[in-house]
Amino acid sequence: MKRRLLGLAAAAVVVAALPWILATPYWRGILVLCAMNVLLALSLNLVLGYTGQLNLGQSAFFAIGAYVSTILVKTHHWNFWLAALAAMAAAGVVGLALAAFATRLRGHYLAIASLGFAVITYQVLVNWESVTEGVRGIYGILPPVRGAVPLFYLVAGIALAVYFLIDNLVRSPVGDTLRAIREDEVSAASLGINGARWKAFAFGLGAAIAGLAGCFYPGFVGTLVPDAFNIVESFTMMAMVIVGGMGTMAGPVIGAVVLTFLPELLRGFGELRLMVYGLALTLVVLFMPGGIVQAWRALVRR
Repeated sequence: MKRRLLGLAAAAVVVAALPWILATPYWRGILVLCAMNVLLALSLNLVLGYTGQLNLGQSAFFAIGAYVSTILVKTHHWNFWLAALAAMAAAGVVGLALAAFATRLRGHYLAIASLGFAVITYQVLVNWESVTEGVRGIYGILPPVRGAVPLFYLVAGIALAVYFLIDNLVRSPVGDTLRAIREDEVSAASLGINGARWKAFAFGLGAAIAGLAGCFYPGFVGTLVPDAFNIVESFTMMAMVIVGGMGTMAGPVIGAVVLTFLPELLRGFGELRLMVYGLALTLVVLFMPGGIVQAWRALVRR
């Protein structure tokens, strides 16, 4: 416990220093985006990494958090933090509703069902114009704090708190239960574990965390349009978890950092950027199938 707290303290020091190391407005904006991606990767890892559920609908919960909080603040003049709590609750409830159907499915069937949910959510955002403004979007959205540096500290601080909470959760008997379901749900059921109930718990909590990340996105970019939440975002979140190392705590954080900064560092390659980016991801999956964290652990053992 003491070593974990020291690690979190060291991480907090590094996070505090980052805006002054990357001191340009552009890179400070990337830092804010990176902090949001860490939250999203942690939320998906709880479902994908610890219960083994291939959920491709995480972008939908991200969108629900963004739209619910923005509509409550802009249209109904709620306080941002009350709106954020309501958005988290809405995303969590929808996640539980999806889990009621998804927990009966496995493997590619679950992937297809969750992907369909993400597509349906996107179409609702596009076509329910009386509420979401459709493709016209919602403009003039203000962040909860002014300035990229305070916003980064706020989102990164929340990400650190979420990391600490999930870390304690997966080290508890709850984490053992989730891993048992991931490894063999039939064997877990023989021990009296209700797989559907615990998978629904992971879905709901992961959805609520993704909804929390969504609350900060509209204020960061200043606008809110459905295209920001297409299904490509779900694949990007999954790539962050897989590249970093799913089923670990540090893995999603590393994956989020790498896949946030790598496209920006490759901009100098022009049109070749996407090809280099894709090649890098392919090499990671081929030669480090357990992700960066698992590859590092194997190297240390050797």
